Amino acid sequence: MHPLIYDWNTVGTPPRTGPRVMLDDETLRDGLQSPSVRTPTIEQKLRLLHLIDSLGIETADIGLPGAGAHVLADVERLAREIVQARLRVKANCAARTVIADIQPIVDVMQRVGLPMECCAFIGSSPIRQFVEDWTLDRLQQLTHDAITFAVKEGLTVMYVTEDTTRADPDSLRRLFSTAIRAGAKRLCIADTVGHATPHGAAAVTRFVASVIEECGATGEVGIDWHGHRDRDLAVVNSIAAMDAGATRLHGAALGLGERVGNTPMDLLLVNLVLMGVRDDKLGTLDEYCRTAAEATGIPIPINYPVIGRDAYRTATGVHAAAVIKAFRKNDTVLADAVYAGVPASMVGREQVIEVGPMSGKSNVIYWLEKRGITATEALVDRIFATAKGATTVLTEQDIRSLLT
Repeated sequence: MHPLIYDWNTVGTPPRTGPRVMLDDETLRDGLQSPSVRTPTIEQKLRLLHLIDSLGIETADIGLPGAGAHVLADVERLAREIVQARLRVKANCAARTVIADIQPIVDVMQRVGLPMECCAFIGSSPIRQFVEDWTLDRLQQLTHDAITFAVKEGLTVMYVTEDTTRADPDSLRRLFSTAIRAGAKRLCIADTVGHATPHGAAAVTRFVASVIEECGATGEVGIDWHGHRDRDLAVVNSIAAMDAGATRLHGAALGLGERVGNTPMDLLLVNLVLMGVRDDKLGTLDEYCRTAAEATGIPIPINYPVIGRDAYRTATGVHAAAVIKAFRKNDTVLADAVYAGVPASMVGREQVIEVGPMSGKSNVIYWLEKRGITATEALVDRIFATAKGATTVLTEQDIRSLLT
């Protein structure tokens, strides 16, 4: 934080204690459930796995092997890569809360020799129970049988209640208590349809913590938060859940996932680092996002925060003038902060001054000087007049065509 910035974000904020919040990357599983994605090749999945590791993300969901032979083969290849490349990231796999889905995870773990976490999910809300004709007794029995089997086979279990944020307290208490008694080590709150507000995210997280306490498992069972973007509250909900006691947060590159997607892992990481909650180096964040975009065929919007093309570009006279004045003071940190909430250098980017219809002459002068071109009065006037008559920012080629 630049010393000239007064940070209201810290006013009245209680000090955070305990271990830093962990992250679970869902790009290679839940992210690929987007109806618009192209399935990445195994080579692209391996590259993404290495980038996830480079960002310091603790765990990654590498697939749902019960979905079929192709997914199973990719899951095993990714698991072997973790072992062979000695990656730090730990593997987990999704499964319905049935033994048939859990057995393939056990098989991969045994063949590869890699400890794995089983993320066993099951519907929990009354609306799902009604639609599916499920009884709570049946859900409890499935939960008990599946988790007992997984634990017996040597898997660590995270128990996921789908649609947690629309489930009633009694149903959640019964399901989570059953999961804890069966040996689950983590309980995952799933905001499956992006229903929660920050207040709701905090309330349900505190409730789950109280269930863990009632079961005498405080300190033994952790809480995960898995959010979706339907109301565009995914990042702030993740932070609210963390502040209320969640110790691992889920996300996917670029927010890929069902409907409008999951919590964007990239933006969650940036916010957690800026908040001082994590200290990851984010030099590979841009590559992580662009690799995910290329692998899935999902373009990055030009105005996407931090990573989008326009994140650090300005052609507006007042904004550009302030950045330029900061550069003239030979203070790159100042230049990176005067009109940016996220320092460009934090993610390997830099501030870019463009020339367009809303620019001042200082934009033109800086643009020329940046490229080692003498900014004569006649040249500046010519470029400035062209920019004022344009409807868009001038391209490099546009400006260079005016140099002679």
